[in-house]
Amino acid sequence: MTKSIKVALAGNPNVGKTTLLNHAAKTNLKVGNWAGVTVEKKEGFVSYRGYDIHFIDLPGIYTLEPISEDEWIAYNFIADEKPDVVVNVIETTNAERDLLLTTELLEFERPMIIALNMSDEAKKLGIEVDAEHVGELLDVPVIRTNGRNGDGVEEMLDKIVESAERPRYPRAPKYEEQLETLLDRIQTEGRDGRNDSGAHHDKLTKRALIKMLVDSDGRYEEKVRLEKLYKKGIDGIIKDERYAFARGLFDETFRKRKSRNRDITDKIDKIALHPILGFFVFLLVIFLLFKISFDFSTPFMNWTEGFIDNLLAPLALSLLSHVGAGKWLPQFFSQAIVGGVGFVITFVPLIGMIYFLLALLEMSGYMPRIAFVMDRFTHKLGLHGKGMIPLLLGFGCNVPAVMATRTLENRRDKFLVMAMIPFMSCPARLVVFSFFAVLFFPHPAVVIFGLYLLGIVIGLLTAFVLRKTAYRGKLSHFVMELPPYRVPRIRTVFQITWVQVKSFLYRAGTLIFAASVVIWVLLNTPPNLKNQSDSAAAYVGKAITPVLAPIGIKDWRISTSLIPAFLAREIVLSSMGTIYSVDIQQKTTEFHFVPALETQLNGLGEATKESLMSLLTPKIQTLQTEGGDQNLQNVIRSSFTPASALSFMIFLLLYTSCLATVAVMAREGGKKFALLFLAYSFVMAWGVAFVVYQVGSLI
Repeated sequence: MTKSIKVALAGNPNVGKTTLLNHAAKTNLKVGNWAGVTVEKKEGFVSYRGYDIHFIDLPGIYTLEPISEDEWIAYNFIADEKPDVVVNVIETTNAERDLLLTTELLEFERPMIIALNMSDEAKKLGIEVDAEHVGELLDVPVIRTNGRNGDGVEEMLDKIVESAERPRYPRAPKYEEQLETLLDRIQTEGRDGRNDSGAHHDKLTKRALIKMLVDSDGRYEEKVRLEKLYKKGIDGIIKDERYAFARGLFDETFRKRKSRNRDITDKIDKIALHPILGFFVFLLVIFLLFKISFDFSTPFMNWTEGFIDNLLAPLALSLLSHVGAGKWLPQFFSQAIVGGVGFVITFVPLIGMIYFLLALLEMSGYMPRIAFVMDRFTHKLGLHGKGMIPLLLGFGCNVPAVMATRTLENRRDKFLVMAMIPFMSCPARLVVFSFFAVLFFPHPAVVIFGLYLLGIVIGLLTAFVLRKTAYRGKLSHFVMELPPYRVPRIRTVFQITWVQVKSFLYRAGTLIFAASVVIWVLLNTPPNLKNQSDSAAAYVGKAITPVLAPIGIKDWRISTSLIPAFLAREIVLSSMGTIYSVDIQQKTTEFHFVPALETQLNGLGEATKESLMSLLTPKIQTLQTEGGDQNLQNVIRSSFTPASALSFMIFLLLYTSCLATVAVMAREGGKKFALLFLAYSFVMAWGVAFVVYQVGSLI
């Protein structure tokens, strides 16, 4: 019978826990959220030497004295879940910092393994460590690992199995003599309550003893004498002792010498972290992130959309018609099922490229430097520097931008940034803005720029209101160690990217698919419609028109077009084309599989060529505006005035971007948060559009 081992990966932020997990678990990774919170949870599953090893990657933290949400999660898991083995990952180059957490983990007296990660890099930086001596002092297995190439992972698995078969408990750290005497007394008094703390024998763990001492108020005279002696509370004394133990362990086992590699990192940082030059370096990096993400992925997104619309959907329709399925069922499969799933798939190239580049930035060591450079500016907004990255991504696509808030450790910052992202205008809305701006205004570029600016202002206003109401409080601590620059391992970057893409397809895709089916049913109910103005969707459009009439949307056909627009903003144009005129219809043509397949294969080659060529152009081509379909302009012009057209665009801008964004917000922030934001964005969109329409009508 296969036995299971539960392993907790614990360590400071950016020490390489996730990369080690990727090497160990490979494709057997699972990404989700911890129960009841929005903090990301990574798990890995490995079958090794007859054991099923279940890895839980705890949030990166600096201390187990819990204050933040991440720290509470890690503390509760180790204290309550009692993992079979704790693997403490230490970044060897920053061991002096990491050993404080190691000291706190030792107090739990759980079977433990220390993984000295990036040992080869530490050697290049002039850092030498006596790993054998560390193991002797702490009575724990110590291994050397390398997150870039996976060296030491197999040895880590061997030690985990050995620890499970023959549990080896670490030696608890020794503190100040009088403090130890007091803890021994508490130990003696607490023997009747043994095993309540998860101790491995008939005594309380050191962590449990310390907790009892801190919570004892004035019960012990020795505690009062210690506090008078050191002129601070007992918790402060214990913190000092932990620091002293960690520092002593470091001085005993680590040696530093002068290194050329460290000098190279320092020289780069003189520019990258410069108060002025560093900001321009940041702008260049973000520009390249935008350019590569959007220009490189857009041809593949367009090809994917064409592949689904021109090959998969016609193929499904042809096959179902061939077997005599009638009319309704082929349309359902081709439009609702294939179209709904296809909508999700078209996002994959963009999401994959963004996460690929983000992984490159993080593993190269530059990601924490972005937060450092921007922290001075974002502090004025009540946020930390790391919040700037998701906001910038929002101008490309709100969906991966919301997902990128996972990089924010603090719950308050995460929700503030998440509430701002949907107001950042994405290219999907740009298509609609371009069409209406060219159609109704003599200076369309000014209108489009104004809409982008309005979205930013509303986003900042939203964050300001939330900081004064729901998310009041001081900024959380912002301590971030800057790792040395390193060359990322591409294989590991691809593994991280695939895990995120797979997670997006599974979570957001199911909700979008379900909504696609509902919208299609509404547009095709009752059956055998000759005119969609008699459909259930049209009925809904007529029902909501009185709500939208004060903002200039008085025609039920416009109201109806907003229903599928919730799926994706650019669908507004095709929906209007279908609803407004029977002249703008897709013509039925005979489908031939082989020519269609050849067309798609040629299209894939063209998309690849266009993607590569886009890297050679200096501007971001994706963000260029286009005028739109001339036929569609003619049939829509009579239903709008410039004031109502501007009001319509503002409503599309401010009313939350699309269903995909709502789905991901529900996943990352909870259903209640997503629904409240949905209501808020509607009220804000309606209010601003009302003012603009009424004033515009007077002018």
